Amino acid sequence: MCGIAGIVAADRLDEDAPMRAVRMRDVMVHRGPDEAGLHCDARAVLAHRRLSIVDLSTGQQPMSNEDGSILTTFNGEIYNHAAIRAELQREGHVYRTSSDTETIVHAYEQWGEECVHRFRGMFAFAIWDSRRRRLFLVRDRLGVKPLYWCMAGRILLFASEIKALLASGLIEPETNRSALPELLGTRSIAGEETLFRGIHKLLPGHWLVFEDGIVRTRQYWDLPARDATSAPTSDPDAGARFAELLQESVRLRLMADVPLGVFLSGGIDSSAIAAIMARLISQPLKTFSVAFKEHAFSELEYSRQVARAIGAEAHEVVIDDREFFEALPKLVWHEDEPIAHPSSVPLYFVSALAREHVKVVLTGEGSDELLAGYGKYPRVTWNWKAGTVYERLLPQPWCTRIARQIVPYLPGRMSRYAGRSFLAMERSPESMIFDNFAAIRLNDQRTLLAPALRDAATGAAAYDASLRHFEARNGSSTFLDRLLYADMKTYLVELLMKQDQMSMAASIESRVPFLDHKLVEFAATLPDSWKLSGLTTKRVLRHSMRALLPKAILNRPKMGFPVPFSRWTRGGWNSVACEVLLDRRSRERGLIDPAAVERLLRDHAGAATEGGDRIWSLMNLELWHRTFIDNEGIQTLPHAHTVAEIGPAAAA
Repeated sequence: MCGIAGIVAADRLDEDAPMRAVRMRDVMVHRGPDEAGLHCDARAVLAHRRLSIVDLSTGQQPMSNEDGSILTTFNGEIYNHAAIRAELQREGHVYRTSSDTETIVHAYEQWGEECVHRFRGMFAFAIWDSRRRRLFLVRDRLGVKPLYWCMAGRILLFASEIKALLASGLIEPETNRSALPELLGTRSIAGEETLFRGIHKLLPGHWLVFEDGIVRTRQYWDLPARDATSAPTSDPDAGARFAELLQESVRLRLMADVPLGVFLSGGIDSSAIAAIMARLISQPLKTFSVAFKEHAFSELEYSRQVARAIGAEAHEVVIDDREFFEALPKLVWHEDEPIAHPSSVPLYFVSALAREHVKVVLTGEGSDELLAGYGKYPRVTWNWKAGTVYERLLPQPWCTRIARQIVPYLPGRMSRYAGRSFLAMERSPESMIFDNFAAIRLNDQRTLLAPALRDAATGAAAYDASLRHFEARNGSSTFLDRLLYADMKTYLVELLMKQDQMSMAASIESRVPFLDHKLVEFAATLPDSWKLSGLTTKRVLRHSMRALLPKAILNRPKMGFPVPFSRWTRGGWNSVACEVLLDRRSRERGLIDPAAVERLLRDHAGAATEGGDRIWSLMNLELWHRTFIDNEGIQTLPHAHTVAEIGPAAAA
């Protein structure tokens, strides 16, 4: 895994381009501390930071073909490169290294843009075809590896991280305020845009061509649609085939010339990867786990159980609130955009632990979106079906009266739960699927945002991108198919960026066996019952792991890596949140309504409301602004006040 960057001109580059590219490259030194490379010609500069994983002695980049006319800078791994290499050698291509990078160069020579269909792995790469004066950018099918780009006049910039684009000095950071409703609602921005105006993501499964000053993008892969009317795969065949593909995916991801390990939470996903991996290697598997000091937020008893069952060498790190908040500002810088989930912080700590022992880890990311693993899937599915029956049985005026005059006055939690069900919600995807599970729901956005921004907090602004993916699978696809497809195109991409940025912050490569595209394509063909069966999630995975994992792991409910952020911000860290969100810079920025945010912080501290998600999102947004828009760099948070200092109400 590495960091890539480049500057390509439609005409000619100026004499400062190499220096700019070096700045872009070296701001990402954490992505590749082992080596650095640079190629310059009249129209293109390609830069590379290397984390040496495969072909340690001769895999330097940028790498060219035999005559130097085609060059690449590449981040990721091509797991089937040996098979492609043999085919290319039969066609007359001559190799100088044993690197998978060189296979990309020769594959492009042989097959042009279509070479990408041959690759099995995770990748983001740039190819500079100097004879055609043509740049070719590619991102892998599921978006495991990041790739960003922007235009500066007639010059295209690209890089693995947004901060590298900014380091060029050719663009100025500016907030993309139109994206705020989506960011605050879904925690991320689903399409090509980012929170930086004018900076774009290359979407998963897409390529980009820059030629004669013109940018063209094209989708080269998509998740196959399942025909819900076709005959379902038989039970024995489905379980056996899934297990076979998962084992093959894990085996492929053992390709490395450096030590490997696995992130182990004790959930079924990482436990399955660990159990398979332990059978494929000759020495004890190294596992890495992280937890908080608060027992209720620790899964260590489960990860230890799995480690004992597979004979692993277990390593653990336990962190507290002070370590969490001390690391947060640095990790906002690494993430480039506001951090979506508090779980990113412990992910960094376990990555740093792993880096002391290995250079590559396998993880269980992707299984939940592939196999309906989140608790929201049975809840949304039931809510949608129940709402359909409810609307058929009751006249609309009755439904409206129940929603307005009965639900709000139900006692305690009953009112809250009913308010997020078909009894009170419009039966639409925007309401039931997206706003219902938002970090900051639309009504709250309209309260917390500054008056000038409130009208922009609409359902269309927040959820249209997600809704387009949900509706793209209309027709013969089932309701669950559509939910999973939308999440794989939106929520999963953000999780993968969390995985990439937090592991690379510690200079470690993470690999995701559940997102091998052949396994993903097979899982997409499975009927709903193999994914969600009643309240049982990920049924095919549980079925295929019966012989490898203890029953306690197979049957345990998903914990979802809980973080005690809400608890901490009810105590001493509430004062820190106040200092971040209500100081002069935040007030003058004009994004929030200070009185509403102050009320949120006070009510949360006093347990009058649960405001953890809202506080997290707003704190990260403000820290991001200070870091990038104000150009202040990595921030430092004050220490929390003690309970005695904040008084009994805030400590409750």
